[in-house]
Amino acid sequence: MLALFDIGNTHTHIGISTGKRVLSQKEIPTRDWISGEAPRKARIYLQKYKVDGAAFCSVVPDVSPRVAGFVSSNYGITARELNWKNCGDLAIDYPKPDSIGPDRLANSLAAKRSFGAPVVVVDFGTAVTFDVVDSRGMYVGGIIAPGISAMTDYLHEKTALLPRIKIRPIRGAIGKSTESAMLIGAIHGYRGLVRELIGQLQRELKSPRLPVLATGGFARLIAGSLPEITAVVPRLTLEGLRISWVDGQKK
Repeated sequence: MLALFDIGNTHTHIGISTGKRVLSQKEIPTRDWISGEAPRKARIYLQKYKVDGAAFCSVVPDVSPRVAGFVSSNYGITARELNWKNCGDLAIDYPKPDSIGPDRLANSLAAKRSFGAPVVVVDFGTAVTFDVVDSRGMYVGGIIAPGISAMTDYLHEKTALLPRIKIRPIRGAIGKSTESAMLIGAIHGYRGLVRELIGQLQRELKSPRLPVLATGGFARLIAGSLPEITAVVPRLTLEGLRISWVDGQKK
């Protein structure tokens, strides 16, 4: 079985998979790797599996060696860290490839394998990222925007009267309270942002039927009802890690 670790700014997603598919995942706070609480939680989640392979991607450099150390000390194996040099058949056409977030490469690799090329991934995490694989099957770049929680938290922190809100579904376009007005701006506003940027990507790629996959914490809430979204794939990053590990074993 493969242990997979997607280390994000806010959460670490730990997955377990066979060589062919991701079976399940668990989410823990990334800060728990710094406090020392994460290894216990990871062991509890993985204890019923015989782990003989591991892969991870990380956007938090301080946590990467802690995850690698956890895998080595608990399972006696070396975890494969995904980067631009080992992301399977996903070729890179980007000026500084080492600056690309490895989670973005994992997403793009998994999307290309499932839907071919061209394809776009929208990841609703701490930031909202758009990643583009062109018709040649090459990663060519993308778009980064503030995440929905970052936006609403910023409004709370920088204004005297706006509260911190919990993101949830909301209907209508006219707020009857401060909270509902903020939710409408966040939910409907983000849908508008996603729709406009997808339209621009379709025109630039000259692909009006461009497949677009959504993943990340708010993917289903924001993108699930948009006709421009081909599919919501919650485990896309872990799937990319699985593919990269399997490809590495073939070499």
